[in-house]
Amino acid sequence: EVQLVESGGGQVQPGGSLRLSCAASGFTFSFYAMSWVRQAPGKELEWVSSIMQDGDGEYYIEAVKGRFTISRDNAKNTLYLQMNSLKIEDTAVYYCAINVGTSGTRGQGTQVTVSS
Repeated sequence: EVQLVESGGGQVQPGGSLRLSCAASGFTFSFYAMSWVRQAPGKELEWVSSIMQDGDGEYYIEAVKGRFTISRDNAKNTLYLQMNSLKIEDTAVYYCAINVGTSGTRGQGTQVTVSS
């Protein structure tokens, strides 16, 4: 059974940082590109970032370029998202997902709230 378990969310002030983790199991993690997607209140699911199977290629939505860094540890079957200089508009539930884009299998999500 495929499982994706996100953690690391929380509430931070604007300018703060968080590191999200996603523990993957039930499939061969290293065979798949992985993504982070998010859903803000009242908005549609939005792709944030993707990383290729071996970590060589990283892709970001323009709004987070230079602030977020996606990474993975294939030995630990874990995906990460380092989020720096957080903005109020980054508030959302963040999900890790298999493959590139928003249509892949997702975890249950972790809430990120940026507020002063």
